[in-house]
Amino acid sequence: MTTAQTAYGPSVARIALVGDRSPHVESHTRLPLLLDALASREGLVLDAYWIPTSVAAAEAAAGTLSGFDAVWVLPGSPYASEAGALAAIRVAREEGIPFLGTCGGFQHALLEYARDVCGLEGAAHAENDPGADDPLIAPLTCSLAGHEELVHAEPGSLAESALGAERSTERYHCHYGPSARHLPVLAAHGLRMSGHDGEGRVRMAELPGHPFFLAALFQPELAGDGSRPHPVIRALAVAAVARAARRTAGTPAGGRAAG
Repeated sequence: MTTAQTAYGPSVARIALVGDRSPHVESHTRLPLLLDALASREGLVLDAYWIPTSVAAAEAAAGTLSGFDAVWVLPGSPYASEAGALAAIRVAREEGIPFLGTCGGFQHALLEYARDVCGLEGAAHAENDPGADDPLIAPLTCSLAGHEELVHAEPGSLAESALGAERSTERYHCHYGPSARHLPVLAAHGLRMSGHDGEGRVRMAELPGHPFFLAALFQPELAGDGSRPHPVIRALAVAAVARAARRTAGTPAGGRAAG
């Protein structure tokens, strides 16, 4: 019996898709294809629920998010509620729930960590707060919208394991990224910058000691035509199904992480 199996068959994992669903965001329209492919090709069954950022903070406060086996904060920023996106990330981080943040989800994962773990209460996202003097998330010198770049994963990292390789070419659709001068503070408090572009700029981050906490500035949901899930998405699904199997078996699903 694998970790994805119970005595009654494959475990079904509940995943919270946090974002402001739109037919105009390609990564959102890809999701049904990706979920179907995970089930048919990999036997990884995810029961997905969209949670708009406008209600995510209330859902987090009510404990609803704690019942999910994974949280994925999707692209589509600026979000209707920055606070909602941050609340969902904090629940996943603190309660050991498998987490993936892509594009805007990556940016807000770093923002949440800066504020709630590093104590940088003034950390800002320039897209949400264009008047910020020294934002953590700032406009990229060159926009990555529509671009592909090589990502180098740190050896032995979750990023490398999830990608299945030390190097991978990935698609982007973003205009904002982390300001390099603030990253040493996040690293000093335990966040690992585990993926970089060819010039050493951070493109992936993870939280050691957490069951699965990974954030990527690129958009793995845009890989290919959606019929073959990107390895990072598959890795999240594996972690979610494993958590669901432990929950079904009545064993601890994961512990708290930093914060």
